[in-house]
Amino acid sequence: MQSETLAQIQSDRDGKTPVVRALDLESGNEHLIRPFDDDPGSSLLQAAQNAALADKSQAVEIDGKRIFLQVFNPPLRMIVVGAVHISQALVPMAQIAGYDVTVVDPRRAFGSDIRFPGVTLSNDWPDVAVTALKPDRRTAIVTLTHDPKIDDPALNAALTSTAFYIGSLGSRKTHAARLARLSKAGFDETAQARIDGPIGLAIGAKSPAEIAISIMAKITQTLRQAPTGDAPTTGVKETAEHTTPAVSAGA
Repeated sequence: MQSETLAQIQSDRDGKTPVVRALDLESGNEHLIRPFDDDPGSSLLQAAQNAALADKSQAVEIDGKRIFLQVFNPPLRMIVVGAVHISQALVPMAQIAGYDVTVVDPRRAFGSDIRFPGVTLSNDWPDVAVTALKPDRRTAIVTLTHDPKIDDPALNAALTSTAFYIGSLGSRKTHAARLARLSKAGFDETAQARIDGPIGLAIGAKSPAEIAISIMAKITQTLRQAPTGDAPTTGVKETAEHTTPAVSAGA
């Protein structure tokens, strides 16, 4: 790896920007791709985006050339607003799935070490906490208090971020009222559509643990699917024997 390439990867890591190193296995030429920021259209960019979404470095064949795509993704993070029963089930699931979790709740009786041992806690007001945590494209944000006084400030901050997933607990009626409040706050329909509400996959979940499962499943689905649907595969062929795990940019 060239020194200037390594320096740029370090810079992108500091900025929590996903980046993919594309190495021509024949010529040795290399360049960096920002899979979610560069202009779409090329087969190479589509392959780089797929690799980044899968967290999997891999060799592909594009237009007769063998290219190794080395993924450098920032760490996965989850911000959970509301130290409630669902959160107590969701947090360990998210940690097992590889997320660095922060639980935010200004109510100290809820957001306590006793109820969430070994978990990063913030008792700041949600908009302050979410903004300070600087959510990026590898961050999921969920609001679970069912209290507009707490959830709405968190959503206001979340919608100004690049978080890949934003979800909020509540019925369809509750969500409709939430969207109306966000509209009055100046968020248009495109911004409102970023919120998964009612939160989670529709699996008929009832208990806090089942609801947590539905939330974790929806977050995983959102993380792994391409933003614009299935990317075309014309001209791109994966070379399975060269597939390796991605390198976390936070390592």
